Amino acid sequence: MTSQEAARELLREFPVVDGHNDLPWALREQVRYDLDARDIATDQSAHLHTDIPRLRAGGVGAQYWSVYVRTDAPDPVAATLEQIDCVRQLLTRHPEDLRPALTAADLEAARGEGRIASLMGAEGGHSIANSLGTLRGLYGLGVRYMTLTHNDNVDWADSATDEPRAGGLTAFGREVVREMNRLGMLVDLSHVAATTMRDALDSSSAPVIFSHSSARAVCDHPRNVPDDVLERLPANGGMAMVTFVPKFVLQAAVDWTAEADENMRAHGFHHLDTTAEAMKVHRAFEERHPRPVATVATVADHLDHMREVAGVDHLGIGGDYDGTAFTPDGLGDVSGYPNLIAELHDRGWSKADLAKLTWKNAVRVLGAADDVARGLQETRSPSNATIESLDAPAS
Repeated sequence: MTSQEAARELLREFPVVDGHNDLPWALREQVRYDLDARDIATDQSAHLHTDIPRLRAGGVGAQYWSVYVRTDAPDPVAATLEQIDCVRQLLTRHPEDLRPALTAADLEAARGEGRIASLMGAEGGHSIANSLGTLRGLYGLGVRYMTLTHNDNVDWADSATDEPRAGGLTAFGREVVREMNRLGMLVDLSHVAATTMRDALDSSSAPVIFSHSSARAVCDHPRNVPDDVLERLPANGGMAMVTFVPKFVLQAAVDWTAEADENMRAHGFHHLDTTAEAMKVHRAFEERHPRPVATVATVADHLDHMREVAGVDHLGIGGDYDGTAFTPDGLGDVSGYPNLIAELHDRGWSKADLAKLTWKNAVRVLGAADDVARGLQETRSPSNATIESLDAPAS
């Protein structure tokens, strides 16, 4: 049996639970939620990383759909509700393939039915607008994790890619974590500063996740997880879901991106500027300095390291498809997961190890969060704390 055959056989029994896919945002940006214009029942490879045929080809059995909105959205709560509505529309349109899921039992039921369990994760604490009531509202609508920040700080937590302000979590931030524990909503630490990671681990009584982050020791980018944090996952019970974004997994790509950004600034443009003039400058730079290319092996290197530090019981996969412009060779879209499993198979990962990576760890963590929540709900009422009451400056 070839490694590809072994990978596909494994995925038929233990499909991938992927921690992060930005399809709803891509549908918003490309067609303003016109789901006829991007019918994911058909091949959308000209426009998207994701459609149902390629999810099937990739052996995906469960997907956390990100209900991300920009941090500068005029009304982030309303925008998040639109994203949730998009996921619900997808589930209504494709009931033979996509199954709504809220619990570990739902994931197992979907696997038994041969459908793709569909969960939701909110990407960034700005989506709750400093309101624990809004947090509970999102949970009631089916959101099962929240990333505490996105690329910018929120009032109560520091982001990995912003200037530190809170020093990690504020008092209100710790209350957000505790209320998420009480609800059964997973605390997602992708995108947050290392200080925030450590504060969240100190505050959380339930397993945490990193829905799409890799190892900082392998690739020195602030979006990745330091070893001292990975070392704490066994005691916490949580998991880190490796991501595929080249500028997070390949050091040469990190360095190249920094040079490209500096080139943009030197020509008077913001590094995220996509106007015609700015892109002309960027393309000229790329012609002189070809973009480094990550591969399946690059991602596997992260998983090998994360396994050594955290243990195989605390690893998963979060590709970040449709949330990145570039992907590694061999992992170009959601059909590529068998290539990663085959690479790990060739590196000596056992079937039991691979089953934990793809399916078992994610199911266990979601179930454990629910178990913690049931206990907390017997002893703790919903929190009515406000950011003003907890983070008010000393008089």
